[in-house]
Amino acid sequence: MAKRSHKRSIKYSSEMEQHHHGHKGSKRNKESYKRRRNNSEPSNIVELNSLLNTSYQPKQNSLPLEALTPAQQKYINAIKNNCLTFGIGPAGTGKSYCAGALAAEALESGRIDKIIITRPAVEAGEQLGFLPGKLEDKFSVYIDAFRDILNERLGKGVVEYCLRHGRIVGAPLAYMRGKTFNASTFVILDEAQNVSPVQMKMFLTRIGEDCKVVINGDANQSDIRGPNGLDDAVKKLRGLPSVHVHTFAREDSVRSGLVRHVLDRYENTDM
Repeated sequence: MAKRSHKRSIKYSSEMEQHHHGHKGSKRNKESYKRRRNNSEPSNIVELNSLLNTSYQPKQNSLPLEALTPAQQKYINAIKNNCLTFGIGPAGTGKSYCAGALAAEALESGRIDKIIITRPAVEAGEQLGFLPGKLEDKFSVYIDAFRDILNERLGKGVVEYCLRHGRIVGAPLAYMRGKTFNASTFVILDEAQNVSPVQMKMFLTRIGEDCKVVINGDANQSDIRGPNGLDDAVKKLRGLPSVHVHTFAREDSVRSGLVRHVLDRYENTDM
């Protein structure tokens, strides 16, 4: 009886020893596999990927929007205090930047749920059909300037998320027909000098209660024939409650001194 129990204890101890060595061996095999795998991957690829992920992303500007000129400050105040604001004036005065930055602030703070950016599909006589891809891909070229503004104010990751989930929408003006802009929406119509009076009427009648709408443009750079909807709307709506028309001058340009000189030469009829 004692011999039998002794044999069982020897067998049990040998099994435990084999299990123990097997466990240690598998652990060592895993560690050696990890070392081989790590050694097989060049470290410079990892470093390059990390640089690509960080170096080319615009830095987020978390500071509140500050006006660069008195004219910009009046324009910012007008957008904040009115339902409909027209920003009229030459290139480089900050019309698009101020509107985009204020829309980003409103979305980030939760005051609105959606930003809609629209413009007529007109660029120096060309049409969307000349660009490759689907309609969304074609029109994205037209709102790249606003994408840069939103990336700066919200961060690239936030902007991409909002674009995927419909929190930021870019669409041609023709796609606004039938929509209603409610109080949770900030709408920007850019390049409004290329809108016809009929298109402008369609757009303006989309505005719902307490909606925030900004219409920007420069009548001197219209690419359409005949009357444009921007001038027509300003004449018809000026003086209405909750509507403000802000006009920038050439000296309000903040893009560069050269832009002001270029505008002087192009708009001086004596030359």
